[in-house]
Amino acid sequence: MFKNIWLHPRTTFAGLLVGATTIAGVLSQQGVTLGHAGAGTGVALISGIAAALLGLLARDPAPASLPDLPSLKTPTVGVLALCMLLLMMPFVSGCSGVSVAQDIVNWTPALQSAVATVDSTAAILDPGAAPIFVAATLGFDAASNLLVSGAKAYLANPSASILAQLQTQIVTFQQQVNAALLSAAKIVNPASQQHALSVIQGVATIANAILAEVLSISSKAQAAALSAQAAVKVSMVARPETYGEAVAALSAHYAEPIPAAQQRVDRGYAVLLQAGF
Repeated sequence: MFKNIWLHPRTTFAGLLVGATTIAGVLSQQGVTLGHAGAGTGVALISGIAAALLGLLARDPAPASLPDLPSLKTPTVGVLALCMLLLMMPFVSGCSGVSVAQDIVNWTPALQSAVATVDSTAAILDPGAAPIFVAATLGFDAASNLLVSGAKAYLANPSASILAQLQTQIVTFQQQVNAALLSAAKIVNPASQQHALSVIQGVATIANAILAEVLSISSKAQAAALSAQAAVKVSMVARPETYGEAVAALSAHYAEPIPAAQQRVDRGYAVLLQAGF
């Protein structure tokens, strides 16, 4: 069917680059589990693709329909191709997982502040609301500390087993926070209820942001298993008035303008809903 196999979309220089990028994209989601295979596996894979590209560069003719393009045989293009492949290697070695773990650690000051605010809130609620609030938020300190410790453990040893622990830790924490929002909604005193929901929502914003990030480096099977543990869905506790608070929190954390933070919040909620949270 094809007069020249090198003009096949899957074997041209561009085709192989797209294929390599696709492989890197898949491995960026699964690459965090490559610890079992070892870094050598990723290097060998990239080396194989690089060898194929170099062979292609030596044989692939420049398409006649694109005369203005530089020849694909030039050393410059070959160097650029190898540079692109080298840039893909961090994804193969689980760099995305490390980035997410690092961002969890970066969230620590804001998370600790939000949890500390929760801890001090019971004292200013009405007597009937305080016991409900304390019972609902009792596990926040332990769960948040465990989450941060898990992220630090992953940074020290990016492995599939530690990632699995981190995934479970963030789901457990997020569910505790969601359950607390449901409980706080039962507080009768309007002022106390509003205050309780507000401070818990401050923790929920961070928990949801972190969960969305963790889901972004999880496979579909992993995401499905995690969502099966989620009894309290975001849709059950989300309130329109908290959207602005979430945007402001992410804008401050990532030092980005409000429109960019809005997009980040929207993407995060979309990830949660799509995954079944």
